[in-house]
Amino acid sequence: MRSLKILVIGLVALWPSLALAQATSLALNGFEFDGSAAIEVTADSLSVDQNTGVATFIGNVIIGQGTIRLSAGEVRVEYSDDTGAIARFIASGGVSFVTENEAAEAETANYDLTTGILVLSGSVLLTLGASALSADMMTVSLNDGTARLEGNVRTVLAPGGS
Repeated sequence: MRSLKILVIGLVALWPSLALAQATSLALNGFEFDGSAAIEVTADSLSVDQNTGVATFIGNVIIGQGTIRLSAGEVRVEYSDDTGAIARFIASGGVSFVTENEAAEAETANYDLTTGILVLSGSVLLTLGASALSADMMTVSLNDGTARLEGNVRTVLAPGGS
């Protein structure tokens, strides 16, 4: 379960850094996330609508920072009307998040920066070394450090594994 927490925190930590690109560094139990590292985003196209405060990366989206990779068919970034800061990320079209030792997959990922809530939905699969967790949906509260898996939950724990 410790690796699950590291993976989820890593996923959540990556998204705000993409939004804010702040020079911060935090250690996650052996998984080093460096917010000052360069962020690279590739996609087939980018659409920006200043009237609605939405930027959308479309087609073969890959977001990388250090050894962290997020890929999806589409990533929509919504900005706050009040502050202009990024308020929400919505990734869809098959979402994968990969570090050197862990991976998470889902059909969609929705992260609300204002509430600190991350929701992975649709065939959620977390791979932690030889162990795995799967469910229809996973909701994570970054603010209180809790996670809830719902719908067809299955856990496979490898002996001596993560």
